Amino acid sequence: MITLSRSGTYQLFETKHYHKILSLDDVVYAWVEAKSIGELLVMTHRAHKTDCLLATGDYHLYSVDEEPRLSDQLHLELEVGRGQWQGYLLLSGLPDDQKKRGRIIPTSEIITGHPTFRHKYRPGLV
Repeated sequence: MITLSRSGTYQLFETKHYHKILSLDDVVYAWVEAKSIGELLVMTHRAHKTDCLLATGDYHLYSVDEEPRLSDQLHLELEVGRGQWQGYLLLSGLPDDQKKRGRIIPTSEIITGHPTFRHKYRPGLV
């Protein structure tokens, strides 16, 4: 089953110190690369000054369970162009105040706009 948990707008920008920051609506995460771990999203409450806007658009957050052609994970999809989406797997979900960081892994599994995948909308599941 595929469930759309959340959707909205995002911004991906870089600070003058080359830190990537991802904003999903009003929730802000630092996007860091940790040696030997990979890429992480880290919860942040600090105000970050934008030096360079890298991308902006819509996002969709899907919960996937027992779908034959998809990983059973939380899927984050970022719009990177008109009708173009980049998918990511969130192995432990989105970070929050209790769980400060979580792995983010790029994937070629795209749900948005794919005719095979149907989903239900259930807000607030994340």
